[in-house]
Amino acid sequence: MLVLGIESSCDETAASVCEFTDDGEKKILSSEVASQINVHRLYGGVVPEIAGRAHSEAICGVVSSALEKAGKSIGDIDVIGVTSTPGLIGALLVGVSYAKALAYSTGKPLVAVNHIKAHVAANYLCHRELKPPFVALVVSGGHTSLFRVDSYTDFKRIGRTRDDAAGEAFDKIGRVLGLYYPCGAEMDALASKGNKNAFRFPSAAIADETLDFSFSGLKTAALNTINGLKQKNLPVVPEDISASFTEAFTSSVCKKLLQAMQSENLDTVVLAGGVSANSHLRSSIAEMAEKNGYSFYVPPLSLCGDNGAMVAAQACFEYLAGNIADIHLNAMA
Repeated sequence: MLVLGIESSCDETAASVCEFTDDGEKKILSSEVASQINVHRLYGGVVPEIAGRAHSEAICGVVSSALEKAGKSIGDIDVIGVTSTPGLIGALLVGVSYAKALAYSTGKPLVAVNHIKAHVAANYLCHRELKPPFVALVVSGGHTSLFRVDSYTDFKRIGRTRDDAAGEAFDKIGRVLGLYYPCGAEMDALASKGNKNAFRFPSAAIADETLDFSFSGLKTAALNTINGLKQKNLPVVPEDISASFTEAFTSSVCKKLLQAMQSENLDTVVLAGGVSANSHLRSSIAEMAEKNGYSFYVPPLSLCGDNGAMVAAQACFEYLAGNIADIHLNAMA
């Protein structure tokens, strides 16, 4: 089965053609991404109206390029999958409208894909042996959530951030440090050079039986520390701020993740989302998993950010489960 996956939930227009065989093999035949980072960097973050317009300009070319590089025509495609929720509403509407028109004009089945489920599905493309049930942690600029995944399409959210997403906190702190948006990768590199014990920041793990996070206090503590140093004319060392913040972030996440594994009585943990590219988070969860005898899966860096391949993977499972959309499909923020 050949699946065309289309993604436009935030600031990347992406399309991919993937092949799924009856024996479980999954191949990425093409994966095209048009990034808007350079545009939004001027504003220190994503501007929704600009993102939607950029998607409109890019989507035809991105889909055509994905088909061409896969050596396929739209007639060869069996299923068209598109991200319909969650995301920026204007951005989502571009992908959904395009996919609906494409499906209607070609008579191909249309599948609506949840963006968060798609991030988790990225792991299936590179870990053939991975199968539910497991606990999934999805961490990105807009989402930080824990899920119990009982099947390829059945997700139960068991924990979430009650305020800021982890990626958003990284970006806001990075911006005050003078880093360029998006700040996560640069803070990750700086953290490797800094002293993680330079500052004691509060935990984002809420101190009770809940599996929820609160990154607002952690973010505010880091910002107050930076502002306090500046007011006292003391040096602000980006490496130490990054290392200390990253240490608080990773320890908070691992604490709640371990709690989730124990409460759900599962032995497999999956990491996904844009922030899953953070080297310190990957190593911390890997260490926690090894210590407790858990299996740990995380996608390669190329599949951590938004991409069409992850959408195609989840679309395949949704299609097999009979979840087919009609021409009335709409986007949901």
